[in-house]
Amino acid sequence: MKRLPKTLLVLALVGVVGMAFRVSWNAQRDVAATVGADGTASLLYPFVVDGLMALALVATLVLTGQDRTTARWVLAGYTAASLVLNYVHGLVPALHTGGSRMVLAEWAPANWALVLLATSLPVGSIFFGSDLVAKVLHHRRANQDETAVMLMNQSVSDLQESTPPAMPEAPVRAALESANPSPTPVPIAQPVAAAVQAPRRATGRVPQSARNPRPTRSSEQLLIEGRQATAAWPDDALTAEAIRKELRTAPAKARLVRDALKAERATDGPADAAVS
Repeated sequence: MKRLPKTLLVLALVGVVGMAFRVSWNAQRDVAATVGADGTASLLYPFVVDGLMALALVATLVLTGQDRTTARWVLAGYTAASLVLNYVHGLVPALHTGGSRMVLAEWAPANWALVLLATSLPVGSIFFGSDLVAKVLHHRRANQDETAVMLMNQSVSDLQESTPPAMPEAPVRAALESANPSPTPVPIAQPVAAAVQAPRRATGRVPQSARNPRPTRSSEQLLIEGRQATAAWPDDALTAEAIRKELRTAPAKARLVRDALKAERATDGPADAAVS
């Protein structure tokens, strides 16, 4: 439905309710004057009854669950009470003059019940009106808190989806140790996560041109090559770094060759067992 028809419908409803309130207001004013209310109280009495009916109607539209059921019972009770007062006003013509005390019904129990009903409605309006307003305010605050929680959960879920999973520390440490067999510990603060990549899927055999031209050498072969390469070296030049560069091997194996060569020079004999 478009906005203009909705506006016209609401205005028509307000007009009908206003005219109905005016008709009911006349009867309730006369009944209030009959049970002892003064002039000001008689004028305000219809607002107490029919006004609470309007408040209960709004609460019924806003509340949910058990609170909505309570608002419906209040609306039904005050509607029935207003109907009874209007009915009595129509049955007793003397009430139309107003301003004087009189009996509402010839049967005494009925008269007592009508007087009790008319005098208890203002007190009930205070109690039920306060309760309905408190329920409406609490319901609104609960909805705001629930909306805030939903937005927070949605933000957390979006953040978790956008954040890449952290790489475990154990695979990173294992990959570094295999790449560098040196016993020197790697500092934890060093940015090593970027150097570790996911294992690639094998796409075929490695071509011959891409393979390492130098075959894997055993410890004995490295020691023999080290004797030949360092035969003319002085003792102070016999370092692990120089041997590593000369033989093009790993630092750990270069240190083993250095130790073996120094042991040979010290004893003037081969030291194959030191390398193995």
